[in-house]
Amino acid sequence: MKATWNGVTLAESDDTVLVEGNHYFPAASLNREHVSFSNHKTTCPWKGTASYYSLLVNGELNPDAVWYYADPKPEAEMVRDRVAFWKGVKVTE
Repeated sequence: MKATWNGVTLAESDDTVLVEGNHYFPAASLNREHVSFSNHKTTCPWKGTASYYSLLVNGELNPDAVWYYADPKPEAEMVRDRVAFWKGVKVTE
């Protein structure tokens, strides 16, 4: 699977986990060159607290477009050390 936005590959891996229609990529596959800090957080009743990264690609900012669960609840352990994308990021095979 490959995650791209604004013409740049953000992550690529054959080892993704599909949860609720979202592919979670290994955190190590994330191209950190285009990632910036975000203090945005949300809560999922069964996965726990999600933290976010923003993307900066070719001078364009895509705020909070990457999320991850640093300490997922036990039933969501499969997403630990993984990242997922939204806000226009394309995930393709």
